Amino acid sequence: MADDTRADSIKAGPIKTDPIGADQIRNYAFAPHAIPSVAIDGSDARFPVHRIYCIGRNYAEHAREMGSAVDRTNPIFFCKPADAVVADGARIPYPPGTADLHHEVEMVVALHSGGSNIAAGDALKHVFGYAVGLDLTRRDLQAKAKEKGNPWDTAKAFDRSAPVSALRSTRKMGNPLRGKLELEVNGQLRQQGDISDMIFGVPQIIQALSKLFELTAGDLIFTGTPSGVAALARGDWFKARLEGIAELHGAIV
Repeated sequence: MADDTRADSIKAGPIKTDPIGADQIRNYAFAPHAIPSVAIDGSDARFPVHRIYCIGRNYAEHAREMGSAVDRTNPIFFCKPADAVVADGARIPYPPGTADLHHEVEMVVALHSGGSNIAAGDALKHVFGYAVGLDLTRRDLQAKAKEKGNPWDTAKAFDRSAPVSALRSTRKMGNPLRGKLELEVNGQLRQQGDISDMIFGVPQIIQALSKLFELTAGDLIFTGTPSGVAALARGDWFKARLEGIAELHGAIV
């Protein structure tokens, strides 16, 4: 049973955004939306989000639990809108159009630079830092899309579908090769893995993405989830952790 008291105790957390000055909007038909951004650990500055890329089935056990073959050759990518980011400690409304909202805990990579056709050996030079996040998924809509061979957009790219912790800069901790990735829901461990178990590591993900898109400063990359994905209900509270790097808290309301 969900712990409503704990969920209610988590503070409301609207996404903080960078202001846009009046001189920047005078030629627009209406005021543009503010730039989505993510907190940076130990800094008042914020990381402006350009795009959110995600990789699917990047842990073998998760691929198997979803009934898919383990593919070590062709990474599967999809995207979320930049304004899907949600700050740490937020109360996230249960999304419409689904009766089966699932959690997927992931390491998140943030880029300070980019380009096209980046070599794997150069990829980590573009990394600003790391965070932990959730790829929230309308699993029932994803299943229907898979059955018909349709895109996953409605299942993955909805409002507030990308909670992200504060970013930890590589200047503070380098580029992790291993570390526990965990998610608790209502105090119970749901997901546990190690980033060393990823099928495609961070350099390979950046290399593959840069062949399809021109990567740039402000891009976030969700790097896949270990096994143990399951449903979230209204009143549930969660705690995600990437060992030695970041924690993320929130609640579904």
